[in-house]
Amino acid sequence: MADPTVRPISAADITTWDYEADVVVAGYGIAGVTAAIEAARAGAEVLVLERTGGWGGAASLAGGFIYLGGGTPLQKACGFEDSVENMKTFMKAALGPGTDDTKIDAYCEGSVDHYNWLVDAGVPFKESFWGQPGWEPPYDDGLMYSGGENAAPFNALVDPAPRGHVPQMSEKKTGEQGGGYMLMKPLVETAEKLGVRAEYDLRVQTLVVDGDRVVGVVAKRYGKDVAIRARKGVVLAMGSFAYNNEMVRSNAPRIFGHPAASIEAHDGRAIQIGQALGADTAHMDATEVAFFCDPQLMVRGILVNGRGQRYIPEDTYPGRIGQATLFQQDNQAFLVIDEAAYEEGMNAESSSAQLRAQPTWVAETVEELEAEMGLPAGSLQSTVDLYNRHAAEGSDPVLGKKSEWVKPIVGPFAAIDLRGRTGGFTLGGLKTTVDSEVLHVSGAPIPGLFAAGRCTSGVCAGGYASGTSLGDGSFFGRRAGISAAR
Repeated sequence: MADPTVRPISAADITTWDYEADVVVAGYGIAGVTAAIEAARAGAEVLVLERTGGWGGAASLAGGFIYLGGGTPLQKACGFEDSVENMKTFMKAALGPGTDDTKIDAYCEGSVDHYNWLVDAGVPFKESFWGQPGWEPPYDDGLMYSGGENAAPFNALVDPAPRGHVPQMSEKKTGEQGGGYMLMKPLVETAEKLGVRAEYDLRVQTLVVDGDRVVGVVAKRYGKDVAIRARKGVVLAMGSFAYNNEMVRSNAPRIFGHPAASIEAHDGRAIQIGQALGADTAHMDATEVAFFCDPQLMVRGILVNGRGQRYIPEDTYPGRIGQATLFQQDNQAFLVIDEAAYEEGMNAESSSAQLRAQPTWVAETVEELEAEMGLPAGSLQSTVDLYNRHAAEGSDPVLGKKSEWVKPIVGPFAAIDLRGRTGGFTLGGLKTTVDSEVLHVSGAPIPGLFAAGRCTSGVCAGGYASGTSLGDGSFFGRRAGISAAR
């Protein structure tokens, strides 16, 4: 349904500017705060507008992964070698198809510097590695594999290195005060020390233009229009469109009705007001997909689809499992596991113990289990027979699960019904340059308009790795602030 309120307003129609600054940043999450810091350091007067009553956005509620590599001090301290070229190769393979290779190149080449920038801004990282399967470390460890780098097929492509960097926080609780909170808190404090001002409860509605140049925004506060002038530039950092049902239905229908790892403020407004100016978009169909099962259980069993067949190595990044399940298996998945492996997984340390489930079916034989699950006769039996034949030698030539997790499945047998256990958020958005300029459909930058974070199409074009949202948002948020302050 058309929304005329997203159309730009002429500066000539603004009678009074309620606020004014050199750089106006819309949104006080990870992209907004990093943009504000760099714009202030460049000498600009900065005003951040936030629609809620406080800073943080989705970033402050997240687990806190920042995808970094190429040989960061944390990687080296934990005993891992990494190279910029290996990082580029992995990201282009795992985050496609259709990645913006110019952005990935810039991101990887600047990754070590970005890590150091975060540390200098007060973000703490503990020099310890968490090597167990999981969505994130359950404790305050600083480094983890967060994208399936050490799983097939990527571990045969380049030497794997963990790149999930997590800010340290004791007694963390994701969704309340986790690694994301400890990423945002010192960055906001840094911004405040630099003189960045913030106005809250202001919901940006549209852009103000003078000719073809963006010179401000109009927002609403408690139903009243508020005009804010930007003498140099506007930075959009207002999040994804995961909670705009109409946009999701039109662009990414596979996750319609199943938002996850996002917040209701992600209503797509930044994208819409950019489009109303003629801004281009990219990869609007791309989505991250969470899979709601504890990885400590998944690695110890086999995942099968509605035909009783395995379809992905169970020790890979659980977000890849979610995408494969939703996109390629019609959201049909079952975890088949034996009693000993189930007990072992249930007793393993995990950050996602809440995602553990009791078996849906149990049986003494695979044939009986297959019948109870309603699978085609012989399908699960042949899958388990083939898996066990190779597992007896500690190998998985079919899908490449690492030998440490490959063991024959022996009775008693169980299966957990994981059908429909997916949810996610959108990855597409405004098309931007490596300097975070918003691009018109003509290919030219829109003067005065910059954007970063999940309202843009960043390093992820289809695939995902945990940390690429906060990493991409903070890295290109910095560039947005620098560009806007020029």
